Amino acid sequence: MEAILEQVEQLPALLTVSRSSLVREWDSVTLDRALEWARYFQHLHNRFRTRPVLREALGRRLRRGQPSTLLGFPILGRSPQLLGLALLENRALPPAACRRLIHSLLQPADEEVGPKPCSLPLLARRKAASRLLALLPHGPPRALEELEPQVQAEAQLLLSRLREERQEAEQAGEAAGRLCWLSGVLDQLPGPRAFKVVAAALLLLRQGRDTERAGSECRDGDRMDGNQESATGDEYVAGQLLSWLLGNPERFSAFCLFLPGSLLAPLAGHYSQLSRPYLDLLTGWGSHLLYDPLQGKWVKSCLEKAELSWEELKERFSSLCRGSVQLREQTQAALKHLKARDGDFEVCGLSLWTDLLMELEETLRKEAEH
Repeated sequence: MEAILEQVEQLPALLTVSRSSLVREWDSVTLDRALEWARYFQHLHNRFRTRPVLREALGRRLRRGQPSTLLGFPILGRSPQLLGLALLENRALPPAACRRLIHSLLQPADEEVGPKPCSLPLLARRKAASRLLALLPHGPPRALEELEPQVQAEAQLLLSRLREERQEAEQAGEAAGRLCWLSGVLDQLPGPRAFKVVAAALLLLRQGRDTERAGSECRDGDRMDGNQESATGDEYVAGQLLSWLLGNPERFSAFCLFLPGSLLAPLAGHYSQLSRPYLDLLTGWGSHLLYDPLQGKWVKSCLEKAELSWEELKERFSSLCRGSVQLREQTQAALKHLKARDGDFEVCGLSLWTDLLMELEETLRKEAEH
């Protein structure tokens, strides 16, 4: 039994590597070995799922040395799916290994037993859709590249755990709502780590919906019932994460201050619940800047209260203006309102929002010309 526990302990490392650049060195043999390990972990799940004592022992070993408690025995049952999805979304995977992976997913081993065999071909469709989505200039796939593979792996595990909780609640006839459980898990992570995991989870949710939608459009005569059910589940999961984030103003402020504008802009563009609070935060931070005529620029009026410098504030608004059309229009409308509130001056140095709006419009005009 000890040998099995030592083997199970390697699953978190396998999932982390699958999202890293290390897969660039993988060939077909290495890929087959990784998939065999994933199927072996799934076999262990099927073998021990009716034995509570062993389930608990395997769960404890999975969590050994891990920074969070997101891992548990149910993860073993989805090892092939988690590994396959991570590899399909990893651009570092060589073409030969990628083709081998898709072939393996479309034709799984005969002995493989899973609760949803049809999910494996779906992963292959997601790969094709993700290749198209990767061509978009600003979207979740590019934003996810700013987060470490370990963070992405933890985010995927958190999403899996939340989906399990929702299914269990439905089966038990309970009302959806496990915010206390989610808070308990995230509060165990250091603040910056929790913020990264939540951001990655929200981006992964949106990416999954986009790739699934793109894949469904390629199927003639396929009904959308399954997609609608999946969308409902993802809306529930996203709602839980957003409730945790927005339920505490200080937490949301720290979240926005810690993460770069290049990550927050896609989040605000895809989740309307975030865009307005984020703009309000930027407005509040900008109010602590004063114009220094000697230096000819905006400076912090009080170092203890001013969260962002002029350059940082401008970068945040620039990221929003480079997002979706709706987000850009919302951002420009907010700046024009602030400019009008300050007197609607057209002279530099009188209103922060006038100067900011003029610079952003000039930058967007130059970018459009090129």
